[in-house]
Amino acid sequence: MEFTNMHPMDETAKEKFKASVTDFLSADAYRALLSPQYTVFPGFCDVHVHFREPGFSYKETMETGSAAAAHGGYTAVCTMPNLKPVPDSPEHLRAQTDRIREGACIHVYPYGSITAEQMGKVLADMENMADAAIAFSDDGRGVQSESLMREAMLRAKSLNKMIVAHCEVNDLLHGGYIHDGEYARAHGHKGICSESEYAQIERDLRLAKETGCAYHVCHISTKESVELIRAAKADGVNVTCETAPHYLVLDDNDLQEDGRFKMNPPLRSTADKEALLAGVLDGTIDMIATDHAPHSAEEKSRGLSGSAFGIVGLETAFSVMYTHLVKKNILSLDRLIELMAIAPRRRFGIPLGTDFCVWDLHEEWTVRPEEFLSMGRATPFAGDTLLGKCHLTVCDGKVVYQV
Repeated sequence: MEFTNMHPMDETAKEKFKASVTDFLSADAYRALLSPQYTVFPGFCDVHVHFREPGFSYKETMETGSAAAAHGGYTAVCTMPNLKPVPDSPEHLRAQTDRIREGACIHVYPYGSITAEQMGKVLADMENMADAAIAFSDDGRGVQSESLMREAMLRAKSLNKMIVAHCEVNDLLHGGYIHDGEYARAHGHKGICSESEYAQIERDLRLAKETGCAYHVCHISTKESVELIRAAKADGVNVTCETAPHYLVLDDNDLQEDGRFKMNPPLRSTADKEALLAGVLDGTIDMIATDHAPHSAEEKSRGLSGSAFGIVGLETAFSVMYTHLVKKNILSLDRLIELMAIAPRRRFGIPLGTDFCVWDLHEEWTVRPEEFLSMGRATPFAGDTLLGKCHLTVCDGKVVYQV
């Protein structure tokens, strides 16, 4: 069996990890997995998912969301705060942590919100949530007020916590719902301009430099965002960022008149996709996150204009990246595992332990959303044939997924 990408562990840690995995797999029930055709990876870590509980269990539950994650090789995820109640106080955050304790089969780390009810008016009770929240985010909404974001960064820094930002300038949206590009113009759709994303990133990078706050940018999608973050890193700003598989392998030329192609931010231009790939290759982009965002079938049935924003991604992420980037020699397998397992844990302080997943990298499979463990079915990759299938995921010594 091959063990792939244990860095940045030191040699002692690598050997300890390998020994613990080998010990676990030596049981008779798992001897079949000792074939050389299987590859062991550290458990993947996704810092941007929506498990919809409490408040929206008709879209996803803690049980189904964590099962979908395990199916995709993930053993740790961070859940976003657009819930009901919004986790803006210890009491409201506890409503989510209770569901995590009761229903999750993997490690789930919740965000606390930056502002009360995610309304962008006053700060949430950050001090009293700091012990239980992995970081603070208003994901789904950009913090519009510069003075409030400065205050949030200062508060987060004093608590040794990170600000994780969905960057979007509301005044620049103009009712748009796909990228303001050729497809939108050709088909009569309202577009979302790139500036709506990068203008707020530019503001936040300036504030992060001023305050010294640790700052992470969610789901970047534009070439300007890559350039700004690259320059900020060179300037010593404490910033990291993520993008998602769909932004790296699709662009607005791939759009169809179907809600499964609608997400926020939207699929951008070919030039944006190429800039994101360059950012992944040169280290500007630190990690891959899925922005797994399940909705009901009815909510995703209204085409590009009327459907809810969001697609699911946990069960396809590795295979999409492996098929379209690694097998095409665009990205090394080591770099992919760094992006999906090692870098997210390093930045967010999430331990690996001995969590791992076992993959057959030679196995082809067809994306059939009706077979997902997630309640969400909307994916732009439906019907695609991909390489690489997860056969086993182990979290805290327990099998949480097995074919």
